[in-house]
Amino acid sequence: METPDALGIIAGSGAYPLLVARSARKAGVKKIAAAAFTGETDPKLAADVDEIEWMRVGQLARLLSFFRSTGVRHAMMAGQIAPKNLFDLRPDWKALLLLARLQRRNAETIFGGIADELANAGIELLPATTFLNDCVAQRGRIAGPPLKRREEADVSFGLEIAREMARLDVGQTVIVKNGTVVAVEAFEGTNEAIKRGGALARKNAVVVKVAKANQDMRFDVPVIGVQTIEAAAEAGMRVIAVEAGRTLLLERAEIIAVAERAGISVVGC
Repeated sequence: METPDALGIIAGSGAYPLLVARSARKAGVKKIAAAAFTGETDPKLAADVDEIEWMRVGQLARLLSFFRSTGVRHAMMAGQIAPKNLFDLRPDWKALLLLARLQRRNAETIFGGIADELANAGIELLPATTFLNDCVAQRGRIAGPPLKRREEADVSFGLEIAREMARLDVGQTVIVKNGTVVAVEAFEGTNEAIKRGGALARKNAVVVKVAKANQDMRFDVPVIGVQTIEAAAEAGMRVIAVEAGRTLLLERAEIIAVAERAGISVVGC
């Protein structure tokens, strides 16, 4: 794909939007416009983009209007929206029409609907890994000590369960210890699932995170960040296993450093 002159970022929380903006700039994108969400997007993003528009979650018409006014024809989704804000959603008329068309409401259908609305406005939603090839997890050990035989068995078992949970649209992360599933991610998100799993497993459990079999790489792509490693360390986890080639490691050097200090193995499967 040719590097677009202008890029719109639909910016959720965390370091992901900042990383996209900086990587896109290095790739030669001349203009970056960010749709930022009150209570979610890091205000620091403003320093790395040319234009930023602050709005509430659910203001779809305003988002489309902003991108049109800035001449954006390509966009990326970067960063999550907290579940509590999705429950407090106050959609505008455009978002209400979108939601009314959906028989099932989950991340895939809602984001897919937003992608369709962007396309109708002449804006192509790019894969979430665009400009971020260096952040995609590779196969093998990424950080920490080699896995023990019991841990390898738990990773294999966890992959099987996590893929089934992802297929059912329940979640993409499971926590396993000694062949037992102690926690499954649902609406609360990965880090909260890790905390819950740690409380149940006590220590030395394994975190497994996967993509869906038919993962739409434009949105809801599995992501591991420094906060994930810190949550795992606090919960006493020993291993974090992710799907190679389809998981983003944000702030990779920091992830490796934090994992090494905590004695946590990070592996790509």
